[in-house]
Amino acid sequence: MSRFAQLHLLTSYPPSNLNRDDTGRPKTALVGDALRLRISSQSLKRAWRCSERFEAALAGHLGTRTKLMGRQVFETLKRGGIAEKQAREWAKEIAKQFGKLKSDKKTEKDADLEIEQLAHFSPEEVAAVEALCKTLVERKTKPTEDELALLSQPRHAVDIAMFGRMLADAALFNVEAAVQVAHAFTVHRSAVEDDYFSAVDDLNPREETGAAHIGERGYGAGLFYLYLCIDLELLQANLGGDAALRDRALEALVRAVTQVSPTGMQNSYGSRAYASYVLAEKGDQQPRSLAQAFLKPVKPWGELGVLEQAVVSLEKRRDSFDKVYGACADARYMLDVEKGEGSLDGLVGFLRG
Repeated sequence: MSRFAQLHLLTSYPPSNLNRDDTGRPKTALVGDALRLRISSQSLKRAWRCSERFEAALAGHLGTRTKLMGRQVFETLKRGGIAEKQAREWAKEIAKQFGKLKSDKKTEKDADLEIEQLAHFSPEEVAAVEALCKTLVERKTKPTEDELALLSQPRHAVDIAMFGRMLADAALFNVEAAVQVAHAFTVHRSAVEDDYFSAVDDLNPREETGAAHIGERGYGAGLFYLYLCIDLELLQANLGGDAALRDRALEALVRAVTQVSPTGMQNSYGSRAYASYVLAEKGDQQPRSLAQAFLKPVKPWGELGVLEQAVVSLEKRRDSFDKVYGACADARYMLDVEKGEGSLDGLVGFLRG
């Protein structure tokens, strides 16, 4: 089995605002000497792991990322007949196993039941918490120290195995990510434009004109380059050595990264897109991104549009790396929608083989 698999994708999005900054405008990055649109890796990973494709393919093997487990435990214990004071104390004891509790100086109702940082609970840990709640309701006594040892090394949570988790107060149960995801950026110079819009009140008298609401939002469009590096050995190790589950995980990941778009403002822009081009590589060589291919913004040239020129630039950079450093992969597979070459099933089979 090769140690590393790498994916290089080109995906074209129409006018959209898939990933916003703190002002509500599309995120950007300066690449080379040109401003580009950007989609953060955090946005991409959340879209993939929360997608219907992931949930359908990996049901029972996905974790839950939350600060609110203590609140859920509290409500469960109260419904089971535990007095509110006891339920709160026991819920806090359970919640703090996964992170530091917020201050008791509550700024909102039940805020003291929350942990300060998001924790990624594996399915095994969620089941252990639920089982403990059931035991406490039946027994009507507080949890013991042994019962509160709820943290475990995840072995069945694919999203944790892929993207890792960090528990500041319990480093023993941290998981190193097996999948590294770069921020996607446009291969060409891109500008954030302003969309001025208005809304009309349906009950306005016919003779009255004007809008009941006006506003503006930023948007942009472009062809994005995305790079992923998958440590296949680490992924299988994170899944307890389960090769079959690793293969299911790889298939779900490939289908998500090629077909699932970030959810930002989809209702306003309908900017769903499939990847137009995918280069997959496998081998034991040190991984490398091909982002350098786009330091100089891509432009149409002659009969070649931006997509075709981007493919030429990417493959030229790949070949140049091979020439200078030696073969940077042992095997490759390409999916090219423009040429009608390759297939999604073929790509999945290549990575799983």
